Amino acid sequence: MLEAHRHREGTGSIMADTRELLRALEKSWYREMEGAVTYRLLAEREKDTRRRDILQKLAAAEMGHAEKWAARIRELGGTIPDASTVKPTLGLTLHAASPEVIFKKLEANEERDIAAYQALESVMDEKSREILRQTAADEQDHARILHVLAGPQSPRSALDLILKKERHVTGAGWVSDAIYGINDGLGAVFGIVSGMAGYTGGSEIVLITGLAGMLASALSMGSSAYLAAKSQREVYQGEIAREKAEIEENPEEERQELELFYQLKGFTEEEARTLVARIQEKPDHFLKTLVQEELGLSETTFPNQWKACLSATTSTAVGGIIPVIPFFFSRGTPAVIWAAALSILAHFGVGLAKSLVTTRPWWISGLEMTMVAVIAGGITYGLGVAFAIH
Repeated sequence: MLEAHRHREGTGSIMADTRELLRALEKSWYREMEGAVTYRLLAEREKDTRRRDILQKLAAAEMGHAEKWAARIRELGGTIPDASTVKPTLGLTLHAASPEVIFKKLEANEERDIAAYQALESVMDEKSREILRQTAADEQDHARILHVLAGPQSPRSALDLILKKERHVTGAGWVSDAIYGINDGLGAVFGIVSGMAGYTGGSEIVLITGLAGMLASALSMGSSAYLAAKSQREVYQGEIAREKAEIEENPEEERQELELFYQLKGFTEEEARTLVARIQEKPDHFLKTLVQEELGLSETTFPNQWKACLSATTSTAVGGIIPVIPFFFSRGTPAVIWAAALSILAHFGVGLAKSLVTTRPWWISGLEMTMVAVIAGGITYGLGVAFAIH
């Protein structure tokens, strides 16, 4: 009786272990099927043939992983879940977000899958662990591919974000920075002058507050430009150090990653392999190329922090002094009218200058900036008048 009881206990324990193992295998199967469905959907939507091929390969790899898990489930007497219940990951993000965001999220998913596999390893038998190890290694490759597909992530200045909506032409660099500085100083100080003019009727207080606003704006822009340029260089140096460590730890993975970058640019696998092999002959060049391709960072594109500071301070001061000029020579309503006229004309001039670094018509850029000046000046002047009445 005792032996029979022990036998039943042992049998029950084995059955419980098998059920737990099957649940782990089913989770692994579902995870891979989700990936296959997601990559297949993205491949169908992708117009670029190179990206489509890569996504199709990822879908095939995920399906291959799912088939391995399915075979193992059958060996253990389990039942494969219904494939029609599998849905793509990310939900609405998959349909609403940009490709870069989608690839970044999928990269994070691949990293989470690797962690999930590591957590399941303790409940798997040796044969299942072997499948798990092979799958986890492939998931690391997939995460690296998705990182490449997401594209470089490099810091951009505020004006770059504004001009991103417009088509650039060669030579926008320092001209763009100067335009941004002038526009910032002009807009900020014109608002101050308009508000104080409405409040005081154009007294000498407008001159003092205008000069104070101009100085504050110039110093603020200058220090911000200095810190931004300095931060960019520090980011570059930090990324160089990180990439150098990654090359030392996993040279083969970094080589494959750079090859993939070149394949996405149109090179064949053989051409990309040859090109990377030549680059790899010079370790410093290989390191800088990886940083530039992966993150869009290049030391030659970083401004000198002192030049950036001087440029931003000067251009902001030039823009900020314009609304104040009439109050050096006049007071009251005439000074207010002249300040408004000069500021509106200056805003139109900034818009016109902006067309030099974009392909937008000069008159559209000019009128756009003029409307900004009229609206801002009108609101601040009205606010000043309202406070004066009370």
